[in-house]
Amino acid sequence: MKNHFELFGLAPAFALDLAQLDRAYRDIQAEVHPDRFAHAGDAERRASMQMTTQVNEAYRTLKSPVRRAKYLLELNGVDVGFETNTAMPRDFLMQQMELREKLEEAKQASDLDFISRSLSVEKREIESRIQDEIDGKRNFAAASDLVRKLMFLEKFGEEIDAKHETLES
Repeated sequence: MKNHFELFGLAPAFALDLAQLDRAYRDIQAEVHPDRFAHAGDAERRASMQMTTQVNEAYRTLKSPVRRAKYLLELNGVDVGFETNTAMPRDFLMQQMELREKLEEAKQASDLDFISRSLSVEKREIESRIQDEIDGKRNFAAASDLVRKLMFLEKFGEEIDAKHETLES
């Protein structure tokens, strides 16, 4: 069975040409989509459904920086254990506590937009460092620590979105 990168004809790397990924995804979907097998036998329809599911999962994984990084670490034999290994550097945790306080204090959408912009900058910086560690140095242990930070920031971004919804209602 092909890994997600092989499936789309891409080199396994954190830095991806997302337009190329999108094109490869559309091309494969056009070949395996269940609608093309509507009049085929049961086995062919099932195979089409399975392939479509695999292609969709691979696409979602590679499209997301966090999921792509985790997948690359797993491909390179790194036991990510993110659910059990939640240790974070003290300075990073202090920074996150400050951001959470700002989130709690936010009373209007413009406050949230400011926090969100700061978060986007920080995420891009960490993604750049992940790319350097995985693609450049092949230092998967260092990348693993950065991926945990990125996961933390992703979750915080979801909390910002939830607060936006609360303010709008």
